[in-house]
Amino acid sequence: MTPGRRSSTFTRLLRHGFTDPSAAERLLDGPELTTVRDDPVLLEALGATADPDLALHGLVRLLEAQPTPTAHRELLDTLIAAKPLRDRLLGILGASTALADHLTRHPTDWHALVTYEPHDLHPGVTEFERGLAEATDPVSLRVAYRRCLLSIAARDVCGTTDVAETAGELADLATATLRTALALAEDAAPEDAAACRLAVIAMGKCGGHELNYVSDVDVIFVAEPAEGTPEPQALRSATKLASHLMRICSETTVEGSIWPVDANLRPEGRNGPLVRTLSSHVAYYQRWAKTWEFQALLKARPVAGDPALGQAYLDALHPLVWQAAERDNFVADVQKMRRRVVENIPAAEIDRELKLGPGGLRDVEFAVQLLQLVHGRTDPALRSGTTLDALRALAAGGYVGREDAARLDEAYRFLRSMEHRIQLYRLRRTHLVPEAEADLRRLGRSLGLRTDPVAGLTREWKRHSTVVRRLHEKLFYRPLLDAVAQLAPGEARLSAEAARERLIALGYADPAAALRHLEALASGVTRKAAIQRTLLPVLLGWFADSADPDAGLLNFRKVSDALGKTPWYLRLLRDEGAAAENLARVLSAGRLAPDLLMRAPEAVALLGDGDGGGLAPRQRAALEQEILAAVGRAENAAQGVTAARGVRRRELFRTAAADIVGSYGTETSPAEADQGALVDRVGAAVSDLTKATLAGTLRAVVREGWGDTLPTRFAVIGMGRFGGHELGYGSDADVLFVHEPREGVAEQEASAAANRVVAEMRRLLQLPSADPPLLIDADLRPEGKSGPLVRTLKSYEAYYRRWSLIWESQALLRAEPVAGDPDLGRRFVELIDPLRYPAKGLTEDAVREIRRLKARMESERLPRGADPKLHTKLGPGGLSDVEWTVQLLQLRHAHHEPGLRTTRTREALSAARAAGLLSAEDAEILDEAWVLASRVRNAVMLVRGRAGDTFPTEPRELAAVGRYLGYGAGHVGDMLDAYRRTARRARTVVDELFYGD
Repeated sequence: MTPGRRSSTFTRLLRHGFTDPSAAERLLDGPELTTVRDDPVLLEALGATADPDLALHGLVRLLEAQPTPTAHRELLDTLIAAKPLRDRLLGILGASTALADHLTRHPTDWHALVTYEPHDLHPGVTEFERGLAEATDPVSLRVAYRRCLLSIAARDVCGTTDVAETAGELADLATATLRTALALAEDAAPEDAAACRLAVIAMGKCGGHELNYVSDVDVIFVAEPAEGTPEPQALRSATKLASHLMRICSETTVEGSIWPVDANLRPEGRNGPLVRTLSSHVAYYQRWAKTWEFQALLKARPVAGDPALGQAYLDALHPLVWQAAERDNFVADVQKMRRRVVENIPAAEIDRELKLGPGGLRDVEFAVQLLQLVHGRTDPALRSGTTLDALRALAAGGYVGREDAARLDEAYRFLRSMEHRIQLYRLRRTHLVPEAEADLRRLGRSLGLRTDPVAGLTREWKRHSTVVRRLHEKLFYRPLLDAVAQLAPGEARLSAEAARERLIALGYADPAAALRHLEALASGVTRKAAIQRTLLPVLLGWFADSADPDAGLLNFRKVSDALGKTPWYLRLLRDEGAAAENLARVLSAGRLAPDLLMRAPEAVALLGDGDGGGLAPRQRAALEQEILAAVGRAENAAQGVTAARGVRRRELFRTAAADIVGSYGTETSPAEADQGALVDRVGAAVSDLTKATLAGTLRAVVREGWGDTLPTRFAVIGMGRFGGHELGYGSDADVLFVHEPREGVAEQEASAAANRVVAEMRRLLQLPSADPPLLIDADLRPEGKSGPLVRTLKSYEAYYRRWSLIWESQALLRAEPVAGDPDLGRRFVELIDPLRYPAKGLTEDAVREIRRLKARMESERLPRGADPKLHTKLGPGGLSDVEWTVQLLQLRHAHHEPGLRTTRTREALSAARAAGLLSAEDAEILDEAWVLASRVRNAVMLVRGRAGDTFPTEPRELAAVGRYLGYGAGHVGDMLDAYRRTARRARTVVDELFYGD
């Protein structure tokens, strides 16, 4: 061969898509292809395949395997002369090494590709049964199966059939295979066959007539006794037949296996009997079946065995399928199942997961099935088990927008085509997009992407995946807007009843009101309405993820009505990724945060990603600076305190919103795993805010009454949860007031001034207004309610020296200066330290008194009718149990253990553990109980808008508390059980540490 000719052939091979022209040239010059190596028809046909190198190599192997020279010549002659065979055979050889291997082992099977008659173009179950008819054992069945598979793959790679037709043919071939396998099993055990009637019900993709090349074939077996056979004996016989059928298809032989037959979708899964009677199936689905099991029954289809029994199975169970949408938490259950599937994908594979990953095939299938189950109750046209047929029916009925359905159909077909070609290569069950460039090149070319197959494939795959990810949830919500907006005349729309059904399925208690809100938000041709129509499908999904979608939608309408004409509002929601989801979470999580927002809707800006400070809590110094500046600008004390309360309201909203978003999580960031961190953030933020508000109020009152200087030094001492940096949303501010007359000021004048300041602060902070009041509680002062509101430092010293009781020493453990004169506050702390950290610890009498007080408090203060086991403050293992235990350790040991000298419960508990005063396990149990009880109290306030120490009794409120605590729909019982369990463990530790000797 001359160099010029070599160069010319080399170039031609490159031009036809060969990646290794040198190897291809050697094969073409070899003895198998000598007579046709210069035939342009052959080179053109090879270049049209997915992998020309692979196709050429497979062809040479097939020619080498021909049994005689005559057979070799017949194959070559037919290949050159018959274009249908050429395209089919080379197409398969270039796309599938597995089928090339089969042809090499069975070199005459290429004849199956020669026929090109109309019945060959679209074979059905009958034709496939004829193709399998000669199989007499599992090995010959596999050979016949592969021969049939050759014809399906040939039509697929040549474009004779589209992806849906290919999937249907694969399902028909599976049906024929199951029938043949059952016949083989019955021939092997005729006495078992005579004892029962057995029907095989296809499920999953086989049942849906949309099977892959390599997939588990999901089935359910149902049997009835033959006449005169006892039921137990019939079921034993049916089980033997079913088991044998599964082995015939699944076991590996010299010809490999066909596919696994999976019966795990049966009642009770792997734990249930393989075969049941029809009445047993019905009883299970009526009493025990979960939502996903009804979803699976959508695709049930009798395929083998007794046809009358198979039809009876469908007739009995299909009516139950269409009642599934009436179950509590139906949509939430289906969506949770989908999320669980995604969460179980290994992180290293999720970006390559074609079936189960976000934007994958399962997203389309779940969305379509969800809509079928909701609307198929009243519209039989939607009851197809085939995804694309069901999608077409949903669009025709107006349940899905036509444009959305068309885009989803296109994306689903592309992704299924990718899946088919990936599996066809080695006939292995996989849904992962390959990483090797050669594999991606072959895959891209097989889908018609020839110019730059790798880049083109990646681009198209990501484009379609993005379409699915964006549409699969909107699919459920957008038609609701179309139903009320009515902007496209002639377009099929949801009827009022269908819209009502869908809203009820989503968890809306008042669908009529929801539709009115949607109409008000989305109707019209204004820019505002157009943006709302873009936002609402996503927002509705987030509302539906809450315990109270009605409240979420109503609150969104209120905010939109208030801010709709403000230019930045809709722009914020549309353009800032987090803002819309954060708003949806906040508006549907309960009453407190929406109430705070409605009083000043512009605070919605805090929910964005921009310069509004976001949801991160502000430091006390910054808050105090802002409040004092506002007080300085005010004309009088009332205006100053109004400004301070306005800041407090805004910052309470910021704190509540951050807490809700952190507890719920978002699509881009999971829920906060550290529950203690959430409690600490709320406690610190609300406590700092309360300190800043008191500082501003004190400044306003003093300035109005006395100018720059009060006649007496004045300090506010935080007590209880306030002093401990542990305030919740509904907590009062427990305080003590202390003053010290300035030089030259009579004590009577100083006392009068101090009392006036306290009275005015309390009055101004409780005045009715749009802002929540701040209640100041001074009941922990010496002599309680009977004692003076304000005392001098000397008076406190005299009282504590002569009259102080042990409970007051315990209360002072939480004392910390929070506002006013810092030096006076410091000296007050110096005064009380010997009382709260006694040098000799506690006497036994003192310990007994503390225990007596605790027991009395539990018996006298627990509300009548309350369940003690669920009372977060006074119940066993609640806040009081943990805090009194920690405080007893502080009173006993803080003088010698400096780490215990803190006002914060969790900090003191950690210090006690570090000092060896309790075990790490006991400390963890107490900490967990305290955090959980604090979270429940915060949740109750967020949900109900008013404080409470017990779980709500109203179901929606209880569900909302559960959602905040991380429990999905339908798991309220799990939440209550977890609380009781946590509290019970804590009480055991308290009994040992607090009440033990």
